[in-house]
Amino acid sequence: MSNTIYQGPIIDAHHHLWDLSLNRHHWLAPTGRGDGLAPLRRNFLVEDYLQQSACANIVATVHAEANWDPADPLGEVEWLDTVARPDGLAARYVAYAALARADVEATLERLAAHSRVAGIREILTWHPDPAKARTADAGIMKSPAWLKGLAALHRHGLSFDLLISPWQLADTLQLATDHPEIRFAVNHCGSPMDRDAEGFARWREGLRALAAADNVVLKISDPVAYDPQWTVESLAAVVNHCIDCFMPSRCMFASDYPVSALHISFEEWLSVFSGIVGSLSDAEKRSIFHDCARDFYQVAV
Repeated sequence: MSNTIYQGPIIDAHHHLWDLSLNRHHWLAPTGRGDGLAPLRRNFLVEDYLQQSACANIVATVHAEANWDPADPLGEVEWLDTVARPDGLAARYVAYAALARADVEATLERLAAHSRVAGIREILTWHPDPAKARTADAGIMKSPAWLKGLAALHRHGLSFDLLISPWQLADTLQLATDHPEIRFAVNHCGSPMDRDAEGFARWREGLRALAAADNVVLKISDPVAYDPQWTVESLAAVVNHCIDCFMPSRCMFASDYPVSALHISFEEWLSVFSGIVGSLSDAEKRSIFHDCARDFYQVAV
């Protein structure tokens, strides 16, 4: 396993910016409880991203929605449009929309009118342990109202980012099979959150099955969210399975900065990842670090 940081061009396929003075990120409001989010309760803006990513040859990035106030789904996109930044940074946006809402078609039409909006993300994570769930609806991906909203994505040329749990990988496969016209990106390695043998088996088998759907790509991002006491070996076990399932052509590197910084620095993640993929060919590395994200999000680089 090489220790040399990859020097080729990188598209960071998933990161966030936020300005807490706008009072739109309610999930980051102080709670008075020890919830572990305290390090994230400050502004993370362009200069912060540039400082942390200075170790990398970043040529473009994709900004993923950061749980902006859901009552204002266009607000984050409009704010990002005003943020001064170098060319390539937040070149494309993955915006938020609640697909089950009756007015989602109008929201998607307005979002798609922004030239930088490439896709939509709605966090769908369900888990039988409510502490690990982001929604209480285990059948959200089977809801007729939600599916109607999903179908509208293709009409507007938008992809869909999925943040799910391993318990939902079979539903995701069914979704991708039923909607071959829609391009899906599974976030954060498919969220291997259950760390016992049964949980890992559920994740490994579900991810392997999902890879059969060729309209799905995988973001290899923030595995430390589920492995805060990570080792190089523990991260390699996850990353290698991701690549083995989806192959380099359908995997994309991403930082999930600043959320990932709770447990790993940008440079550490890039260094560890570079080592894990060190034995791949130059073409395979370029696909993971650049080409897959370029093609999926239609980044002009």
